[in-house]
Amino acid sequence: MRKGFIVSAIIGIIGTALLGYFASPWWYVILAIIVALFIMGINDMRQTKHSIMRTYPVFGRMRYWMEALRPKMYQYFVESDIDGRPINRIDRSTIYQRAKKEMDTMPFGTQLDVYEEGYEWMSHSISPKDFRNLDHNPRVQIGNKDCKLPYSASIFNVSAMSFGSLSSNAIEALNAGAKIGNFAHNTGEGGISPYHLKHNGDIIWQVGTGYFGCRDEDGNFSPEIYAQTAAAPQIRMIELKLSQGAKPGHGGILPAKKNTPEIAAIRHVKAGTTIYSPPYHSAFNNPKELVLLIQQMRELSGGKPVGFKLCIGRKSEFIGICKAMIELNLYPDFITVDGGEGGTGAAPQEFSNHVGAPLLDGLAFVHNILVGYDIRKHIKLIASGKILSGFHILRAIALGADACNSARAMMMAIGCIQALQCNSNKCPTGVATQDPNLSIGLVVSDKKQRVANYHDETVKTFVELMGAAGIDDYKKLTRSHIYRRVFMNEVRTFEDIFPSLEPSAIINNKIPEKYKQDVEMAFSDRWY
Repeated sequence: MRKGFIVSAIIGIIGTALLGYFASPWWYVILAIIVALFIMGINDMRQTKHSIMRTYPVFGRMRYWMEALRPKMYQYFVESDIDGRPINRIDRSTIYQRAKKEMDTMPFGTQLDVYEEGYEWMSHSISPKDFRNLDHNPRVQIGNKDCKLPYSASIFNVSAMSFGSLSSNAIEALNAGAKIGNFAHNTGEGGISPYHLKHNGDIIWQVGTGYFGCRDEDGNFSPEIYAQTAAAPQIRMIELKLSQGAKPGHGGILPAKKNTPEIAAIRHVKAGTTIYSPPYHSAFNNPKELVLLIQQMRELSGGKPVGFKLCIGRKSEFIGICKAMIELNLYPDFITVDGGEGGTGAAPQEFSNHVGAPLLDGLAFVHNILVGYDIRKHIKLIASGKILSGFHILRAIALGADACNSARAMMMAIGCIQALQCNSNKCPTGVATQDPNLSIGLVVSDKKQRVANYHDETVKTFVELMGAAGIDDYKKLTRSHIYRRVFMNEVRTFEDIFPSLEPSAIINNKIPEKYKQDVEMAFSDRWY
């Protein structure tokens, strides 16, 4: 192949040169092309990194071109409406349609296989409620006995996405949309930027293991800097991130390409370097210290609601936190439960695919344990992990959530096309990039309204579902309202799959067998 390429190129160069000289000067254009391909082929044969290109000069490059085009070709020409990962085309289209206020109804019936294992549905009532008479803006009050500034949150909010992972225009659009729709915008662990504050939308400030926005010179938690930052009136709640569903136990990653001088100044790190948030917190070493830190953060913030976010892993560790809460009589105002199906800009595939409990399993467990210790009344639960539609909100609330957060759906509302380029700084829609040549395509004045539209239409659909179930208050949703096909000829409710615990069951020593070992291995003064 290499010899054939060289011989063919030489013949082509000589032939077109002669034709250009004797026949027509236009042949020199072909000559220039052949010379360029010949130089490219020589470079391919000399390089040592790619064996296919070395063996098949010029033609071997087609493999890499096709690899680059494959996801785009598949998405637009091959996948069906129910294919596509991580979010299928039906859900993507629904998000786009609601964001643009276009018709989002579905013709000709469902494309889902309703007899397939895993198919889920809601039980409706023969006597439904008129959804037009129901509350179209259901909210939840977050803040317990130690909270001086409780927050009335929407049941659907923007989940954690940092400035750095997202562009400044994307952050502005999300926050401005939250302002229009009266819902909250989680900052992610990358600190608070001017773009979070510019439009005065309600903010949930997330503090991660890197303590960006509240760290000292050594990268440790600084109470003084934290108090100064938390005083901003736009910050309505603070969330301490213990782990993230897409990469639990790993810590965040900000690629060097995205770490601009502006972002580095906000995070108090060195620009142009890859930033790895530690996988663990340095501000506490056991459950009791975690609970005390949350109380300290609440006091330093002036009494704003403070909670923590985690993806469930070792169950005994969460139970140990609950034991610490009871012993200290101190409780977080909320807990955000993330699922292993959650999204991220960058994570090793092993972590995204095989670490952390999925949302439904984790949420049901957390709710049960809090009920079993009779402390659920102090704590609100927020579900996060591939929440895209009104049914997803309803399903999470039926399992025990008080509210839901969504990240990827909100990204799609401002233009994300699931190009899967989040970790490359080459996002074509300007959402997940720091390249100003790309982010300029995202116009805040247009996209902010789309965020508000998507939120409004999705919550409205949730209320319609609630009415169809014969319910006038989302707090009346139970696990018995949701069904799942577990085998072709067997259907179970979520109550069958995720059995509820009686209030105080654990403290009354009525511990289900599946929880006994975890309860015994849980300690308030150490993790294990």
